[in-house]
Amino acid sequence: MIDEFEFFLNKPWSDGLPVVTPTEARLAPMLAAAGRDPDELLGRVPPAMEPVTVRVAALHALMAGCRPEYLPVVLGALPLMLREAFNLNGVQGTMHGVAPLMIVNGPYAAQIGLHGGNGCFGPGFRANATIGRAIRLMLLNLGGGMAGIASATIFATPLRYTACITENTERSPWESLAASKGYAAGDDVLTCAMVESPRLHFDDVSQEPERLLTGIADGMTALGSWNMHARSDMVVAMGPQHATICARAGMSRADVHRWLVERAGRTVGDLRRGGNWRRERALQFPITVDPDDDACFVPTLKHPDDLQLIVAGGWGPCTAICHGWSGGSRAVHGRYAAAPGGEAADR
Repeated sequence: MIDEFEFFLNKPWSDGLPVVTPTEARLAPMLAAAGRDPDELLGRVPPAMEPVTVRVAALHALMAGCRPEYLPVVLGALPLMLREAFNLNGVQGTMHGVAPLMIVNGPYAAQIGLHGGNGCFGPGFRANATIGRAIRLMLLNLGGGMAGIASATIFATPLRYTACITENTERSPWESLAASKGYAAGDDVLTCAMVESPRLHFDDVSQEPERLLTGIADGMTALGSWNMHARSDMVVAMGPQHATICARAGMSRADVHRWLVERAGRTVGDLRRGGNWRRERALQFPITVDPDDDACFVPTLKHPDDLQLIVAGGWGPCTAICHGWSGGSRAVHGRYAAAPGGEAADR
């Protein structure tokens, strides 16, 4: 007798964890939730460029453990990630250990139970885990992004199992990331950024913004971070406690965003001491930097759009900082259709 779980684990069709056995009976409610033509082509996943249709996406979502109502998020994320600016082709083959992180905003995220509170980057939350895993299974199976095959990644990252969160809107003192980009409160919005696993900045001392943000800014400027040596995205997930310290002092989300963009950085002299500094790279920055002036300030973020500032996690003195890739990807965002049969409207 064939063990169905061992059968799939013995095939190069999973991330190393058991998958839900796909059957037509299990697939039917997934396709019903999509409300779209199962043969509709969503795109081709690099670098292998295998086609992904609604049916194929539903199949991988099923294997990943998604409930049918999670499928609209999966279908919304794929077209965004396949945009040229996001450069999935590059990250699928990179030596670096980054992954596409999905930040989901809007009422549908709450409706299906996406989690943005305590432990949001970790285990225990089915919607977060399985939506992100569905994307990863397609990057492996359709794109060929497997370590040692198409992917040259040295260490990879736990985010390559799953990378999907929402914000902690209940405890955030500010508007959402989506609202900051001009979307309405009722819009269902996805933002995708190519980032490393979060590095935690713990600060239970600072009670005023200047001191708090100085520490967070320092965590954004590691000598080995690609953000210091190229234009690259970054996600800063402030815990609600840290965000509230800033809000109580009168700082808006935009104020904190601006402060970090303007002040997080290092001097040329600091960067020359170690890490990935190269003089010729500095000459290619989209900002003016004098690579021969040790006192010249180099901001970690070369453009304000590169910082995705959110409020997530539980109450406590911690902020998570996700450094970016080597400059070859730009964050993307757009509305997605939560209702079956609806059409996404990207920006």
